[in-house]
Amino acid sequence: MRRLLLIPAVFVAVLWSAPSLAQGKQTLATLCTTDTSPADQMIDACSKIIALKAFSGEKLATVYFWRAVGWNKKGNYSQVIVDTTESIKLVPNIPSYNLRGSAYFDKGEYDIAIADFNDALRMGPTGSIVLHNRGNAYRRKGEYAKAIADYDASIKAGPPSAFTSQNRGIAKQALGDLDGALDDINQAIRIEPTLAQPLINRAVIWRAKGDVDRAISDTTEAIRLAKAKQQPTNIMTPPGSVLISAYSQRGLSYEAKGDVEHAKQDYATTLDIQGADAGSKASQATAKVRLALLQEAATQPQTTNDKPGVNSGAAAAPAAPAPAAATGRRVALVIGNGAYAHVKALPNPPNDARAIAKSLRDIGFTVAEGLDLNRDAMQTTIRDFLRDAAHAQVAIVYYAGHGVQVDGRNYLVPIDIALQAGARMTDAMVDMDTIMAGLDDQVRTNILILDACRNNPMAPQVASSEPNRGIEAGSGLAAPTSLGAGSTLGAGTLIAFATAPGQVALDGEGANSPFSSALSRHLGTPGLEVQQMLTRVRAEVVAATRSKQVPWSNSSLLGEVYLAAK
Repeated sequence: MRRLLLIPAVFVAVLWSAPSLAQGKQTLATLCTTDTSPADQMIDACSKIIALKAFSGEKLATVYFWRAVGWNKKGNYSQVIVDTTESIKLVPNIPSYNLRGSAYFDKGEYDIAIADFNDALRMGPTGSIVLHNRGNAYRRKGEYAKAIADYDASIKAGPPSAFTSQNRGIAKQALGDLDGALDDINQAIRIEPTLAQPLINRAVIWRAKGDVDRAISDTTEAIRLAKAKQQPTNIMTPPGSVLISAYSQRGLSYEAKGDVEHAKQDYATTLDIQGADAGSKASQATAKVRLALLQEAATQPQTTNDKPGVNSGAAAAPAAPAPAAATGRRVALVIGNGAYAHVKALPNPPNDARAIAKSLRDIGFTVAEGLDLNRDAMQTTIRDFLRDAAHAQVAIVYYAGHGVQVDGRNYLVPIDIALQAGARMTDAMVDMDTIMAGLDDQVRTNILILDACRNNPMAPQVASSEPNRGIEAGSGLAAPTSLGAGSTLGAGTLIAFATAPGQVALDGEGANSPFSSALSRHLGTPGLEVQQMLTRVRAEVVAATRSKQVPWSNSSLLGEVYLAAK
């Protein structure tokens, strides 16, 4: 996995040397302080020792630390934080700071994690592990130069670590240094040739370079290794996660090669493996969508996107396309829904979609453009686009129209939706999570832009129409911190809203919304990095609406992205 656990031998010796433990209690000490003890037994033994109230100071700090290790094995990071905090209160120590920082890392609270790692480093020499873990936190924040510096220091401190070399390679890949990344991943494989994860990461680099045959070879070997050998216990890798990653990556490689049957087999296998961590859920969500797309394509003749209600600048994807990195294709899906039959009509979304589509075509994007789409047309257009996007380096989705959040999930609304009592209205809409899962692939840059937070009364009506009375529907859209399966926003993805999550946007008094007006002006600006572009858009919208509307974005992009050439 990507973080390491620090357990100095002194933390075992302290408890074993305690004279107040009678011989009959030695089993508790063994279960509590042995890293290979099952998590539940470790937690139970440590809890019983704490209940004795026989220890204080360093000895009690040791027990709290080991119980935190047990919670960590179970993935209960909140309890890890509670117990490591108690340990630190009694006796500040490097292992507890490192473990608490790792728990904050796993909860996605990277700044707090870095603060704990800093405290550990200030206490004295820590070896390579804390530097490795702080590098991980910087990498997750997108501060790749700082991450590489920490990995450099960790490698210098030694001993050699396959995971540190691998993670430094991942950071270099994020900065666009594919050759440097490949060197680091190769070093990781030399250090630990029986580990599957570095091979999976190397496969991603091969695919980014357009060499899908090597990517398939590496993932095939990763699958063999993962099946043959249990991963080391000090690497926090949930069971099944490595196989899920390997099969899903091989499926993406087969699909990039045009080998549909093998891709379908790997996606199906990905879904059959048990996995509970966020990365596994993300891979399985993607595999589910990709499998459905391939299965549907096999049952119908190849068509273009020229359907009623759809204007397309994109030809149908070829049966056996070249790998994405070799083609350099940039594709976009633009939908504007305004002519709603049963809910409030919106005059501007079709105009907004035309303006954005033109701006994207002007800078070289192949654009599939859909205006005033019903549910069937919307689903067909999206499925066609997702199939095409599998062979592109950059994919943009722009949607203008009604959108609603239900139970924290975002839905895009087709023009034929009818609010009827007793009907499940979410079934009549398009789940945004499906689009995100279908695009999730770190080899490709994905940008999703939603001007779908229009001020409308749909949310409470949708909630009242659902059979489940406990359903919650809110104004605006929900922050996409996760996919529906609970996984984090995919690497290489940026999502932007016309206004802040939970807020509503203005349709505008002119021909276009304030957001689309500003966006269409800046999309074609040469040499403007995409996040800087969104900053300019945000400033214009805030000024135009007198601070009533503040656009929002969330990014896990790997490096800088320029839509128009410098």
